Amino acid sequence: MAGPGIGKSAVTDAVTERLAGSMNVVRIHASSALAAVPFGVLTPYTGELTAEESVSPVAVLRSMWAYFEKLKAGNTGSVLIAVDDAHQLDDASAGVLAEVISAGWATVVAAARPRPGLPQPLDQLWYDGLAERVDLRPLNREQIEEVLAHALDGTVPGATVDAIWNASGGNPRILDALLHDSAEAGVLVKRNGIWMLLGSLPSDGARLAAVVAKDHLRRRLEEQEALKLIALAGPVGRKVIEDISGAAVVRSLLDQQMIVEAPGIPAELSIWNGLFAGAIRHTVSVSRSLQLREKVKAHQDPTLLQGEGRLRSVEWALECGVRVADEEMLAAAREALIRFHNHSARTIAARVHEPALVPLAQAVQARALYNEGAYQEAAALLDECWLPLAEDPQGAAVLLLRVSAHQAIGHSLEVVADDVEKNGGGSGSSGPDWQRELLHLLRLGAEVDFQALNDHVATIRKGPAAATGGEPLRALAEGLLAHALASAGRPVQGLEAALLAASELPPLEGSLFFFPEFVLGRLVSDYLAMGEWESAEREINHYAAGHAPGADTFNGSLQVLQGYSLLRQGRMERAYQVLLPAVEALKLNDPLQLYRFGTALGFYAAARLGDAEQAKRLEQDHKDADAGWPAHDLLAEAYVAAAGEYLARDGKGLAALQTLMTTTEASARTGNLLEVLAMCWDLGDPSVVPMVQAAARGVEGRWAEALLTLAIAWENADGDALMATAASLEEAGFVNLAREAYARASTVLEQAGERRRSRQAVAQREKCDHELGERFREGRFIAAAPTVRLTRREQDIVELAVQGLTDREIAQRLMVSVRTVEGHLYRTYVKLGVRSRDELESALPK
Repeated sequence: MAGPGIGKSAVTDAVTERLAGSMNVVRIHASSALAAVPFGVLTPYTGELTAEESVSPVAVLRSMWAYFEKLKAGNTGSVLIAVDDAHQLDDASAGVLAEVISAGWATVVAAARPRPGLPQPLDQLWYDGLAERVDLRPLNREQIEEVLAHALDGTVPGATVDAIWNASGGNPRILDALLHDSAEAGVLVKRNGIWMLLGSLPSDGARLAAVVAKDHLRRRLEEQEALKLIALAGPVGRKVIEDISGAAVVRSLLDQQMIVEAPGIPAELSIWNGLFAGAIRHTVSVSRSLQLREKVKAHQDPTLLQGEGRLRSVEWALECGVRVADEEMLAAAREALIRFHNHSARTIAARVHEPALVPLAQAVQARALYNEGAYQEAAALLDECWLPLAEDPQGAAVLLLRVSAHQAIGHSLEVVADDVEKNGGGSGSSGPDWQRELLHLLRLGAEVDFQALNDHVATIRKGPAAATGGEPLRALAEGLLAHALASAGRPVQGLEAALLAASELPPLEGSLFFFPEFVLGRLVSDYLAMGEWESAEREINHYAAGHAPGADTFNGSLQVLQGYSLLRQGRMERAYQVLLPAVEALKLNDPLQLYRFGTALGFYAAARLGDAEQAKRLEQDHKDADAGWPAHDLLAEAYVAAAGEYLARDGKGLAALQTLMTTTEASARTGNLLEVLAMCWDLGDPSVVPMVQAAARGVEGRWAEALLTLAIAWENADGDALMATAASLEEAGFVNLAREAYARASTVLEQAGERRRSRQAVAQREKCDHELGERFREGRFIAAAPTVRLTRREQDIVELAVQGLTDREIAQRLMVSVRTVEGHLYRTYVKLGVRSRDELESALPK
């Protein structure tokens, strides 16, 4: 039992193919055309019956028996009847098959849809325990990921998996068509070993068209017509389609799960899959589409159209060449923009010609282009429309978008600000006060001047909404303050500002600027500065779950935030796996201007893990980046310097970090300074430990407190205190800091002659390594820890690995699980200080 395209026919075919050598296979293909004809599908096996006998169940049974005996005469195997589309069997044929099964004359494997389900005689067999029912369901995300891993050679990032999963609905037939069509169209491409989507998945590909054509051939003409109507108009009122095609047809399509009904007033119908609907639309000629539109129009009340239905109505009219009022087109373009239908938003808005509406239409086009990463084109349109929209409710959002677009193409904030002050918001000009306010806030945010921002925001909080520029400027001000406070070591206060910024978002829904994503970045930064990893992850996941349509635009930015979180936790390998595809995604689309920061993080993770080739490529990517939000530059510079030191080990990167610590910027941003000091400490510079203590005392949050605890215990060099500190850090969730404490404890205890306790510390350190998911580590603390001999089991596994056996082959040889083999190898890598199987042999004791 399965819905359309889930794979029931494929499973049936596989079963019959597997058993064809040992059984006599009889195939029965039910269809809607024969559903009304008693015993119609059994005609090939009852050809010798007279007209009168052909309607007698007993005669048909005798004929079937005779047919089976002839089959078995040539082959002693039993009979297997494979029934496709069993839900379309007539009751008479179903009754005969039920008798055949009950009598033991044959085994039957039947494929059917849950709605309308099997005919009663076959269904009864299941209730009576004479049949088994297997429900095939759409592939879930993990299964889609597994399919893609087998089908594509390379890394398939989560964003690509999500896009294909959402588009296919987990339907294997659609999935197969999508993979072929998107690869042929150049939408699904491999870049630096990572499979990326360069645009929307195509609905006009040859494979998907073939799926639609095959589906149509199996349907009655009235069902085909109804599907076209719903595909062209949907979501469309159920009553509209019932008036045109009939209620019975609608019920039939609902039973077949070809359409879905959204509850509401009025109830609306849509095709079960958006891409499938698009493919159906591509099969309809313009002249035929116009005829169908007239049919729908005659039964549809245009005042009831809203949301996606209203948008689809305008799109359909334009596809047919029907003139649409400019006001209606602008409303539809904004609806498309809210749903991130960027192509639709651009093309509809470009058709608006009424002079009074053109500036807002240009702004809509610009935001759609910005969503697609076409920043040059977006900036050009915004240069034209920002000034006429100065008094519009969207004026502040449009100016912010203009600043972002120009920064994305490498123009500094000052260049844009000078132009604004010259033409619209400068002293003595006729421009509104909010423009000067907005630019002043952006300057303070770029400088990360938390004190000036704090004073300015305090004034804004006290003033009335009208005097402070309303929700856009308040959300901007609170968001910028949140970031500045986190940088200054006051993330708890920063979180309050970020939450106040979030409270301004509801009235900004549908804004032309990306306020939700802007605020999310600040909220996550504050949580990370506090060391609240789970809270940061929760905010990222909550946003992703509620904003799926914007995934193509903002996924790269979200991945950088997630990668940064993992990196701060010391989960280097997981961070690396997230940051690599994030950098590739940001090359295509970088709305929050995180590419420069993302490449720095990726470079750092690659260098830490010893992947020199990727590290050098990411280093070059960082050098080539000509745009980025200035507030991230200090940390980006620090991560690049640290990465360079991990690669070269020549002292230059460490020296660059030590120089960076003495700059005015770093001194003014205690939170950032503490992060830089932690990098130096991790690189093996013990001289920073007193500075870590001094800085950590001035920084809010659990992370700074944990780092201070570690620094004090490290400097005291007491084995017992270090072990206790490590245990408390591990319990608090700072596993990477606990690992350092255990490593330091093992060294101190070894020097004190307490070898047994030293080994305990090493074992605890390895446990931390395992939890963090790292195969090895470059830090000096681990290198300083005493070595541990391999166990007998570890030696056995390593010897087989050196011989070239795979994990599975080793598991079979030693009669253990594959997971056990992987665990032993992982611990061996840590003990021997190697990174892969290739290095095992040289590291083994001779």
